[in-house]
Amino acid sequence: MLRRLTPSLRRSLLTSSSPSAAAVPGRWGVPLTEPGASLPHTLLPQWRLCSSAASHSSPPTPPRPPSPPQGPKRPAGGSTVSSLNPAEVAKFAAIAETWWDSEGPFKPLHLMNPTRLSFIRSTLCRHFRRDPNSSKPLEGLKVIDVGCGGGILSEPLARMGATVTGIDAVDKNIKIAHVHAASDPSTASIEYICTTAEDLVKEHKQFDAVISLEVIEHVANPLGFCESLSALTVPNGATVISTINRSMRAYATAIVAAEYILNWLPKGTHNWSKLLTPEELVLILERASISVQEMAGFVYNPLRGEWSLSDDISVNYIAYGIKKVEKASVESN
Repeated sequence: MLRRLTPSLRRSLLTSSSPSAAAVPGRWGVPLTEPGASLPHTLLPQWRLCSSAASHSSPPTPPRPPSPPQGPKRPAGGSTVSSLNPAEVAKFAAIAETWWDSEGPFKPLHLMNPTRLSFIRSTLCRHFRRDPNSSKPLEGLKVIDVGCGGGILSEPLARMGATVTGIDAVDKNIKIAHVHAASDPSTASIEYICTTAEDLVKEHKQFDAVISLEVIEHVANPLGFCESLSALTVPNGATVISTINRSMRAYATAIVAAEYILNWLPKGTHNWSKLLTPEELVLILERASISVQEMAGFVYNPLRGEWSLSDDISVNYIAYGIKKVEKASVESN
């Protein structure tokens, strides 16, 4: 189930973040550089249900995330400052050997992977006018998996025919991904590189589709990171991002339950204050010249042990956007 972002909703989001609205006392205005703030739900009626459900959760109230400091304006070509978080890199390096253990720390991602791929296949086939029922619907497309880990997303993308590049800041992840992909002729062509999105921007690399799943909540600078993703995307190309909502329901399920009760994930995997709401992600991507077109939630069925796409974006959600084409100003003679 996919939720389309209508032009009127997008205009409302952008209007709410304009300096003029923020300058009037008593009116809502959310600067894009302050992802800790929240938008009024009067602008987002289709998200009221999710917010209402989240408000009935009973976990302890987590601290309000601080607004990040405002730095100098970044150039349109992408962030010049690395969004790498050394603590997060060390955290994932410590469990790198378990990437392909379907019962290990990455079990939730293995279970979620078919649903993530379903969204990606559907949106990219529609975007590039491909047949989703084809055995290789992404054939001929250059795709990059930013924060690829051990390659559990990169490999099925390659099997769908895409020319895949997988990058990760953890060297162990890249080595494991390379060894695993090399064992199958259909994935052996994947190019794995230990690098960051910012470094690839400096090399002027671009791709038809840029995908980054469950990564943005671990970076030091979400806006700079999205600017780099945008710079890596060709004009009118596709960008797909998934993450966890900063809601009370997400705090109860994705952190308290998953990390401390069910032990699905190592304790401390997620920092609630670094999570982004769907409204914040849409605004950040808009500033990075990516226009969000569709959004869907992931819902887990504990009885069947499966994930499915849903309209419920109160916990896990995924967004697909289009890289805007910069219009050159034409001077009249």
